[in-house]
Amino acid sequence: MTRPPTAAQRRVIDAADPVTGRLRGTPAQLAALVRHGLAFRHPRPPHDHFLTPAGHRIRETPVTAPPEPAPAEPVTGVFTARVGGEEEPPDTGPARVREVHSAWQGLLELRRMTNPDGSVDRPCGWERTHLVRAAALALEAAAIRPAGGGREGYRVRATPQPEAVAVHADGPEALSACASALERAGWQTGEYTEPRTRARYVLASPRRV
Repeated sequence: MTRPPTAAQRRVIDAADPVTGRLRGTPAQLAALVRHGLAFRHPRPPHDHFLTPAGHRIRETPVTAPPEPAPAEPVTGVFTARVGGEEEPPDTGPARVREVHSAWQGLLELRRMTNPDGSVDRPCGWERTHLVRAAALALEAAAIRPAGGGREGYRVRATPQPEAVAVHADGPEALSACASALERAGWQTGEYTEPRTRARYVLASPRRV
């Protein structure tokens, strides 16, 4: 990257998916970001574009100049992993399935690019700083249904412990399924009992080795 991105390119970068760095923009905008080393085009269909580590650094840099007028084609459709417990029922349609699959593939690519050994079988640094969203994406990508809209499912919550999330589910089988899915995604898990409510939950942490 020899010069800062334009205001329009910066808007595309800032609107990237917070979990995976997946981008939405015009073909020209995405191609320009690829040329400057701020994005890459995924080799597998649907060939979405994602931020590179350099692109992530740009997004984390505060904007000091006033923004230009909004582009003619606004950036929309940012993916958000469901942590469980949302008011609306979870979307399980084909479009959501494709979005989750694409987001998970993008996260695997981020692991490959940012883990020192290029490993994709264990979480990367981004996941360690976005624990709840990262764990929720791993569960949703494993086709486990989140709670929401009065329906049972998983619920991922932050904990006081460093690098750990609590995963709640209805019943021992559902809880075991969540633990297995997270372990396949590179997390280490253990099952515990909440002292006050006696409810069972899974404590999950990103595996380091």
